[in-house]
Amino acid sequence: MGIRAYKPTSKGRRFGTVSDFEEITKTRPEKSLLVKLKSSGGRNNTGRLTMRHIGGGQKPIYRLIDFRRRKIGVPATVAAIEYDPNRSARIALLHYRDGEKAYIIAPNDLKVGQEILSGESAEPLSGNAMPLRAIPPGLPIHSIELRPGEGARFVRAAGTMATIQAKEGGYAIVALPSGEVRRIHLECKATIGQVGNLDHQNISIGKAGRNRWRGICPTVRGSAMNPVSHPMGGGEGRRAGGRHPKSKWGVLSKGGKTRKPRKQSNKHILRRRK
Repeated sequence: MGIRAYKPTSKGRRFGTVSDFEEITKTRPEKSLLVKLKSSGGRNNTGRLTMRHIGGGQKPIYRLIDFRRRKIGVPATVAAIEYDPNRSARIALLHYRDGEKAYIIAPNDLKVGQEILSGESAEPLSGNAMPLRAIPPGLPIHSIELRPGEGARFVRAAGTMATIQAKEGGYAIVALPSGEVRRIHLECKATIGQVGNLDHQNISIGKAGRNRWRGICPTVRGSAMNPVSHPMGGGEGRRAGGRHPKSKWGVLSKGGKTRKPRKQSNKHILRRRK
């Protein structure tokens, strides 16, 4: 899990870096776990553009990840660690003892040939999935469910981890990597360990074209537009705007609350990430 710098043969290559992929043991994905995705181009079901700056890019095939860890009590052997173009973390291919195959998010110290298990009877070792009720406080965990049986929702990005601070009244108090502290039901599952690919945050894109490969189009500043095109547009020279920052449609873009006020899970947040 190191970072490799390109030979500076051009201005774009001079500052670009890439992962050395030394932990990858298999380059071809498992065919039975692949699904083709249709690119939306930022448009909704009626064809209207609802998300700007999306378009083009490579067409990665989606790998089906078992976020539920549904094979309870069936041992699985780690067959390979693979690259996933759809996420920052690496994924691990599991071969279950009954012949079934599945992908999971790969923890940092997971090795090929290691045997892992899902369920309350599993030991608190890296890669094993257990209910929060059975996980000792202080251990690093990831791929945490928000509701029992729903599948992992939290802590799935490269290098992230959470910890259980305490357990009380049927809930575990979990500190998330964002700084948020919230209560999660003890029946929710989590996987032991820290998510792998720790050096992902240190990779430098290096050039604009590399973002285009990812399907991210250029973003024009509102203050660089004409007044007819954006609330922040117009003015002689590079003006700051003279008004509160807004989106293209006039919605305040800094400091405004975006979370739904009546969201059911709000009552379980003990400390906001801000």
